[in-house]
Amino acid sequence: MEKSKIAEELRPFFNPKAVAIIGATDKKGKVGNVIFENFKMNKERGIFKGNIYPVNPKLDEIEGYRCYHNVKEVPDDADLAVISIPAKFVPATMRDIAEKGIKAVVIITGGFGELGEEGKRMEREIYEIAKANGIRVIGPNCVGVYVPDTGVDTVFLPENKMDRPKSGPIAFVTQSGAFAAAMLDWAAGAGIGIGKMVSYGNKLDVDDADLMDYFIHDDEIRVVTFYIEGVNEGRKFIEAAKRITAVKPVIALKSGRTEYGAKAASSHTGSLAGADRIYDAVFKQTGIIRAEDFEHMFDIAKAFAKCELPKGDRIGIITDGGGAGVMASDAVAKFGLKMAELSEETIKYLKENFPPHAVAGNPTDVVGDTDAQRYKVAIEAFINDPNVDAIVIITLFQVPLLDEMELIDILADYAKKSNKPIVAVAMGGKKTEHYAKILEDKGVPVYPTPERGVRAMAGLVQYAKYLENLSFLPICWGEGK
Repeated sequence: MEKSKIAEELRPFFNPKAVAIIGATDKKGKVGNVIFENFKMNKERGIFKGNIYPVNPKLDEIEGYRCYHNVKEVPDDADLAVISIPAKFVPATMRDIAEKGIKAVVIITGGFGELGEEGKRMEREIYEIAKANGIRVIGPNCVGVYVPDTGVDTVFLPENKMDRPKSGPIAFVTQSGAFAAAMLDWAAGAGIGIGKMVSYGNKLDVDDADLMDYFIHDDEIRVVTFYIEGVNEGRKFIEAAKRITAVKPVIALKSGRTEYGAKAASSHTGSLAGADRIYDAVFKQTGIIRAEDFEHMFDIAKAFAKCELPKGDRIGIITDGGGAGVMASDAVAKFGLKMAELSEETIKYLKENFPPHAVAGNPTDVVGDTDAQRYKVAIEAFINDPNVDAIVIITLFQVPLLDEMELIDILADYAKKSNKPIVAVAMGGKKTEHYAKILEDKGVPVYPTPERGVRAMAGLVQYAKYLENLSFLPICWGEGK
């Protein structure tokens, strides 16, 4: 889709001039109250810059804000409407929204296509109103949109029950609202920045393809992650995926892989999950990286958010623990990568600058009496070796002579100035987590096990190879797709 068109159509979801909250209420804990409070608090914090217009026919005022009895009464600057009223009232409300001229609507309400024929009939009615009046709709049956930079937050879980993550270069798109809430809460605790989150539920209108086209042009987003239960318009999805993966990486966690999961997906959001092997083929041929689980998806996303792409698949491993180096080497083979064969010059340089008991090779083991400078020697050698495409650095912060902050500064400096991706692995408990967070804040992705660190690097390699061999094959989604 043309940049200006998709950007203008979807902009109000992420950065509205004013929001009408239909179903806002003063009853604490109700969905409409939580959404109103989200915007109100972000307004008070100076994050949300737009105006807030609560809409409820039974109230005249909510916490100092005038409450409008009908959306048609709100001021003309409103360009986003958020609906959280019973499903049976939504079609009539959509007609009022159309009359008012608001062009972006988030329908939080459930009870539509996922519940049967009557719900599907209401969805069709809503869609026809939206289509006839140029309205874009996210939902129904969703938690909507979260954008920390602009203060848009339609997630109806209060802050005392769900933490919100800081901003970052990762976008997260999901059909499941519960998954969205859990992911946001987890990301906040893990220190992972989320620039934009969209939960679209039944995706009556705005879908994966529309959002991919939008994020192509969003310079604040470096990597897009998806939780997908099913795709309704296969060809549209494929074409959008081709467009975005030529520009930035996409990671998908596809559920409904089994017969039982596919049946559950249908009852959850009304999705047709389809044969899993078809999705596998589509992902591979369009360059989408398929994540095996929630952890995998964000491990890779974190690497994309912080690392350059590698020039090849030859991995160099530096460790201060021999066993961890063996684990990392196994993971290199497991994930289809290669162990780099260090040049003679590199081996010579390492031996000349290491004590006799350190191991110069790949893995290079700086051993347990290491200090930060020994790591620096190894990193310098790997950076300068043309046979090494990417580096996994394992550090046991527990070793006695290591100055943790000195090593953190060395790792961060090389990660910043090198054109080779560097990921770190730090195994341990609370003290290790403390130093790992400092290192991540300085721009280096850190993983708690060698396997997860190497697996994240494999995602970078997979995408780099896709870009290098960019070619698209015809894909058949089967009858009716």
